[in-house]
Amino acid sequence: MQVEKTSLSEVVILTPKVFGDERGFFMESFNQQAFEEATGSKRSFVQDNHSRSRQGVLRGIHYQLEQPQGKLVRVVQGSVWDVAVDLRRDSEQFGQWVGVELSAENNRQLWVPEGFGHAFVVLSETADFLYKTTDFYHPESERCIRFDDPDLGIAWPELPLPFALSEKDQAGSAFKSADVYNKS
Repeated sequence: MQVEKTSLSEVVILTPKVFGDERGFFMESFNQQAFEEATGSKRSFVQDNHSRSRQGVLRGIHYQLEQPQGKLVRVVQGSVWDVAVDLRRDSEQFGQWVGVELSAENNRQLWVPEGFGHAFVVLSETADFLYKTTDFYHPESERCIRFDDPDLGIAWPELPLPFALSEKDQAGSAFKSADVYNKS
């Protein structure tokens, strides 16, 4: 597995080794031991999620305050621009973000630890997005920050159509007034 550091010290890009020939390919999409070595942390994953979205769909910036979720995210069909935002008030990187293209072709995965917000926009005609979480979905503690918050200044890619957002994402909080994590 190849490990790439990002500008956010705890968010890393993981690229599994892919073995392919004329018949197709094989890759280990997850290996607990390799994950722990790559991230320097032990996590247990409790839930796997799969979403399919069309081009221009933007989901996020989502996080759970009382039951934070770490997410290991990847794309198995299509491509997305994936974003992690540090929402830990006492972090030196508070309010900073990193964006990475994930696609079925590059096989990259992004580790988004607990304490970070997460969002993505679909670049391709459609995308199948898979992710593992370290805690269960807990709607009562779910929060959302607006994807276009000027204080975050996320550089979203330009697409040939406007972004499509859910009502929840349209009603997201401003970063300045959002509930965030008080401990790293």
